[in-house]
Amino acid sequence: MFRKFAAHDPASVSWAAVRLSPAAVQRLTPARLGLVLRGDRLVAAVTHGSRLEAFGVEAEQPAVALRAELDHRNLAPRTIAIGLARASVTVKPIELPSIEGDVRDMVKFELERHLPYGAEEASFDWLPLPDEREGGAVAGSHQVVVAAADHRVMDAALRLAEEAQLRPVSITVAIHNLPALVTRQRQGHIVWVHRLGENFEVLFLAGSSLLLSRVVACENNIADEVRRSFGPIRWRACDAVWVSGDAVEETRDALGELGVPVGEPPYRDDVRAQLATLPEDMRSELMLALAVASGGRGRPLELLAPALRPRHLTRSQMITGGLMAAAVLLGIVALMAPGYRASRQLSSVNSQIARLDTEVRAVEKVLDELGRRRRLLAMIQSIESTTVRPLPVLRELTELLPGDAWLTMLSLDTKGVELTGQAQAAASLIPLLENSSRLERVEFSSPVTRGRDREQFRIRAAWEGTSSATATPPTGAGGTEPATPQPRRTMAPGVGGGPR
Repeated sequence: MFRKFAAHDPASVSWAAVRLSPAAVQRLTPARLGLVLRGDRLVAAVTHGSRLEAFGVEAEQPAVALRAELDHRNLAPRTIAIGLARASVTVKPIELPSIEGDVRDMVKFELERHLPYGAEEASFDWLPLPDEREGGAVAGSHQVVVAAADHRVMDAALRLAEEAQLRPVSITVAIHNLPALVTRQRQGHIVWVHRLGENFEVLFLAGSSLLLSRVVACENNIADEVRRSFGPIRWRACDAVWVSGDAVEETRDALGELGVPVGEPPYRDDVRAQLATLPEDMRSELMLALAVASGGRGRPLELLAPALRPRHLTRSQMITGGLMAAAVLLGIVALMAPGYRASRQLSSVNSQIARLDTEVRAVEKVLDELGRRRRLLAMIQSIESTTVRPLPVLRELTELLPGDAWLTMLSLDTKGVELTGQAQAAASLIPLLENSSRLERVEFSSPVTRGRDREQFRIRAAWEGTSSATATPPTGAGGTEPATPQPRRTMAPGVGGGPR
């Protein structure tokens, strides 16, 4: 079912996979599959990080064979880039009138005169040719280079990708991808001649821009064919010729008559290492497959329908997105800046509070102690102001009462004083007590009763300078202070002129 191409031994039925660094496979890098359709033969190259695997398949069911080969090599690409043989695609420069209108419609109209099949049945793409081409352009017109493929070729390529369970991301002419293998620092008019079997496939490049490609049979004089191609692209000569593919030395000698430097293309370092591992008998075909796999997003003359192409951001879209992202970022920063400044200020205040916390605690401790002592002093003052002092009162009553008066009970409180006792004439005691500087409103609180030789009395008096509702007992100095009533009863065995 499969026919695999020999690597070094033509008798072998298969050749080993080409690997740059088997120990360092970059698993996160997606595998990229490039496939070149060479009639009934498929040539594939898969790059996965630094890993490269290249192989050829020829079978009655190429899609099934390709899928089986990928599974056998433990490769799992999800997409495929397809390169068509140059002979199956029409590539040529055409003149377009310099008028306003849709360029695609104008190209489609002009293609009717250049294709053996109708433009309606063709997939095509175009590139504008540079205005600085030698010889200038025809007045009132401009040139584009057009690539067109029959719909049957495109349908076969798409069907192959579908049956192989792969998503097509590009369908181009295989040789148009060769510039992806060289460095981008190149200038001038360059001709790249790639020999592939019995044909030369020729690229005409202006720096990095593709101008034209041709297929030339090996029996023809390649140098003459290159000179003949200068006319359509309005070149007088080229600055350099690059040679690759089969029979490089023979091709180089044939191109020497052009009188320009002829040499190897300036491959990238990684590409040069990859090409060194390819077998000589398939080097030219596998090189095209590697170029198709290495192509970037902007492949020249893309034949895949726009609806099937992967979406890529254009330069203007990326710039717009970058500006929007910058605006959003500035907006977020503007919103967060006040909060950030406030948090910085809050952190500063917290640090200052932490430094003052010890002093604040010491001050609070002193204030608590001062408050405790103030409460203690107030309590002492309250006790002093509300305490009835009986000794000064007893001294004064002793001086006021006559000798024949006896006190059996003396009761003092904040309202006044009450005396209970016996006397020869109880009524005479009222005036005497009225003369006291401490007492006022002296009166009997109960009727006087007569005993055997004395009168029993009970006299009540208020403190001097107080109302009947509230009274303040006198202090030691004779003053008065408000106080809570604290009644005190003092028993006096005798007060006045009687026995003490």
